[in-house]
Amino acid sequence: MRVLMLSDVYFPRINGVSTSIETFRRQLPAHGVTSTLLAPNYGGDTPAEADILRIAGRPVPGDPEDRIMRWRDACRAVDALPLGDYDAIHIQTPFLAHYLGSRLRRKTGLPTVVTYHTLFEDYLHHYAPWLPRSALRALARRLSRQQCNAVDAVIAPSSAMAERLRDYGVRQPIHILPTGIPVAHYAKGNGARFRARFGFSAERPLALYVGRLAFEKNLNFLLDVAEQLRHKQSNARILLAGDGPANAPLREAVKSRGLTDCVAFVGYLSREDELPDCYAAADAFVFGSKTETQGLVLLEAMAAGVPVVCLAEMGVRDVVANCAAARTPPAEAEPFAQAIIDLLADPGRKTTLAAAARTHAAEWSDTAMAARLATLYRQLAAPDTRSIPGDLHGKPVQG
Repeated sequence: MRVLMLSDVYFPRINGVSTSIETFRRQLPAHGVTSTLLAPNYGGDTPAEADILRIAGRPVPGDPEDRIMRWRDACRAVDALPLGDYDAIHIQTPFLAHYLGSRLRRKTGLPTVVTYHTLFEDYLHHYAPWLPRSALRALARRLSRQQCNAVDAVIAPSSAMAERLRDYGVRQPIHILPTGIPVAHYAKGNGARFRARFGFSAERPLALYVGRLAFEKNLNFLLDVAEQLRHKQSNARILLAGDGPANAPLREAVKSRGLTDCVAFVGYLSREDELPDCYAAADAFVFGSKTETQGLVLLEAMAAGVPVVCLAEMGVRDVVANCAAARTPPAEAEPFAQAIIDLLADPGRKTTLAAAARTHAAEWSDTAMAARLATLYRQLAAPDTRSIPGDLHGKPVQG
């Protein structure tokens, strides 16, 4: 079976959508599914890869990390493909890629599925603050409803996202299908090597955040938590690993609030070895986002044996449900900081918590989730099962 995937983002652009696409594409061949991906060309550092069509474009105004693909170039690229060799279309993003997928669906009649990765109604105001937030939310909901109802099926990475889409008025089948993680990869990190590289002693407690440094990630909340930690456990440090549009404002906020001794920026880390080492160096993983559709980084941390302190909001609720290695305090800096301190103060439980974290992460393996996606593709491609119902209940299936 062969699938044509369409996305407005992909590596070297680092975000959850890129990670999800790469993870599934890597595992799907083992389940009898190959794919071609159409994605932007980011310039000279864009790697050439088999079965990836790179489309030239221009930077997004105000967000130079992203690219807007050229419509004509994208149309020519897909029209040159042997479209008769494909069995399904998978749209990953709601911009040019969505409308290109809709055009191909009309042209070929191929079954089309869209993954709803991002809760846009909670994001747009960060990038267009001059517009009324209520108007932006209404726009996001209307476009989401229209786009999801224009395909054959929708993939939501969490039950919370599926519920939100139903509230929008999405009538098409919705399938809850999280992105899996390569569990073994994140279990091989060398924490001592990472600490030595950045000058952190073996005794210093480290609470880690990994992800885009973006306004919607609620990172100012983690700075509030850092202030509490400074008073309660002065030797603890919060590490921020990643990069993004909020990098410079966050660094300035750390300086102006006098937090340079308890907050450290370690920058972007390669997923191959630096990131597993970083996870292995942490004593706790911290996450304050309220808008995550899933929260893969929590699972990556748990695969490394690191317990989690997070806000149980949106897709994160699915990730931490019934997890003995997760703490979900209220969305207030003081109890959140106290939850971190409670984890750090009980070194005798470290081995138990690490085992619980790894056991929980194993339930979300990339192999299991890819098998489920392959099954969905085949169901959609079968003429008599195009309208199969979505899975809207329970914890994520195990493949």
